[in-house]
Amino acid sequence: MSTSPPTRETVDEVAILLTTVPGAGDTHNTPSIISAGPSAASCCDDEHHRKLAICSIICGISCIGIKALISSVKAERTADPERAETYSKQAKKFGIISIVVWVSLLVLTPILVVRTAAQSYSNC
Repeated sequence: MSTSPPTRETVDEVAILLTTVPGAGDTHNTPSIISAGPSAASCCDDEHHRKLAICSIICGISCIGIKALISSVKAERTADPERAETYSKQAKKFGIISIVVWVSLLVLTPILVVRTAAQSYSNC
């Protein structure tokens, strides 16, 4: 083991040098390196709403989610900023509609089944 001070290393992007905490159970005094990749706040800076479109395909009505994804890709590839903003707004709108419709179906289906069963039981 060398006694030279630990140096900062990079792993793909930016690396943060961490030292061990006294009493943490680690007997070695070797630094750990953690890659500082995308942070939790980076999910909100999706300019063309690509992540929302993908989530709306998985957790929503798929055909509306695909329309959102198509609009998102068009927004990214369009050179005109005004058209890109229009496509981005469409992607956001279709993504939200897809998820809201799916959640509405999930909530309303059991309610309607119970109501229909109760009506047919009261008619007997």
